[in-house]
Amino acid sequence: MNTDKIVAPIIETMLAAGAIVMDVFRTDFEVYGKADQSPVTEADRRGEERITEDLMSITPSIPIVGEEAKSEGKCPDISGGTFWLVDPLDGTKEFVKKGTDFTVNIGLIENGVPTMGFVLAPAIKKFYWGIAGKGAWMADVEDGALVNERPIKCRKADKNDLTIVASKSHRSPELEAYLEHFPSAENVSIGSSLKLCLLATGEADLYPRLGLTCEWDTAAAHAVLLAAGGSVEVPGGGPLLYGKDLKTFLNPWFLCRADQDFAVPAL
Repeated sequence: MNTDKIVAPIIETMLAAGAIVMDVFRTDFEVYGKADQSPVTEADRRGEERITEDLMSITPSIPIVGEEAKSEGKCPDISGGTFWLVDPLDGTKEFVKKGTDFTVNIGLIENGVPTMGFVLAPAIKKFYWGIAGKGAWMADVEDGALVNERPIKCRKADKNDLTIVASKSHRSPELEAYLEHFPSAENVSIGSSLKLCLLATGEADLYPRLGLTCEWDTAAAHAVLLAAGGSVEVPGGGPLLYGKDLKTFLNPWFLCRADQDFAVPAL
């Protein structure tokens, strides 16, 4: 695939979807419950509709797995190994509370590996993207366009000066027990896929996730982190892969590391 030809139109799609999300954010929107009791809003639905429509035009031969479509029982054939994973609004709980830690996400999967990812945090006007073998970048968003584009990369870990990011909405006893391995570390709570982006930009070192997520929650930011030099591992040490369970698209526990050489306790 010639990634150079599709990056610009996908960025345009992301910005358009982000504008849709923010339009809803500024209203007194309704919150609905999906079958799994997770919240969904008009922003989720309208954002995914726009992204899906655009991706079908940009890459008509690549199937699209969208969070909202999957929740309605719609899932294309992805046996070819290449597919898009779309989460139009990761961090819906933050969105509902009128917080700012929510993101729009598009990730490309090839043979189980996230090779291209785009993450937009529209409320804080930050955009992140990464392409396997080419690098990772971030930019600010002003007046519907990207400005101040710059490359990003993970930093080397200093065991005496660690920063660990964790979920705002999904703390667990298992996570708290794991964090006890790093008593002197600074702990930062942030929502959505921004956690992985903080590792990719060199602002943090570890992100342990000892709880369930879905593949569309992580794919885009995972690609950014890999392109910036980081890693995402599951218990046992193997990489987090995609297309594992076509019924649920659930992820196991995982650990994100900015510095792949930094030794940490097993999950």
